[in-house]
Amino acid sequence: MPFKAVVFDLDGTLLDTLDDLADSANRVLAAGGYPVHPVDAYRYFVGDGLQILIERILPEANRTEEAIRMLAHAFKEDYNHNWHVKSRMFDGIDIMLDGLEQAGLKLSVLSNKPHEFTCMCVRQMLPGWTFDPLFGARPNVAKKPDPAAAVDIAARLGFPPAEILYLGDTATDMKTAIGAGMYPVGALWGFRTAEELEQNGAARLISRPQQLLDLI
Repeated sequence: MPFKAVVFDLDGTLLDTLDDLADSANRVLAAGGYPVHPVDAYRYFVGDGLQILIERILPEANRTEEAIRMLAHAFKEDYNHNWHVKSRMFDGIDIMLDGLEQAGLKLSVLSNKPHEFTCMCVRQMLPGWTFDPLFGARPNVAKKPDPAAAVDIAARLGFPPAEILYLGDTATDMKTAIGAGMYPVGALWGFRTAEELEQNGAARLISRPQQLLDLI
């Protein structure tokens, strides 16, 4: 069945944001007197929303509701000013997006990053393409891997989920795609491993963004 749209994860799929996420998190940890983490550790800390990120980076003994709330607020303040210091589009994303638009496919983004940051990152770092709907994590909407937001995107696009390809780099993304009835494709240039993507249902794995064009 030919695909009519592509839904993208953001961090680790379209944008390499790991360093800025790690730097902001480590700054607020250090300011609070907590131990910091190597940048690579954040490959497994991020991807499931801000609150879970904060829970994962705090020492287990300090994961109180108040500590999580305060650190999440501090992170948002820091990241708001420093999200674009090192972040960039992955190599080849521009060619892939141009090819998809030229082929007539609709583009959408679904991220567990807070909605305001998702919109800011997309609009400032990916200004040459139209992503609609563009959704980050929103109040009262279940985060991925719950498929509700992905199903909503399919309805807004007006296409059956089976005609939508979903590209992401984590187990959370593959579970979301499968739960929504979309075609799950794993991005190997992202934050996680091929093994994780395969074990969680990826129908295809691609090592370069341009390879997505071969699937459509």
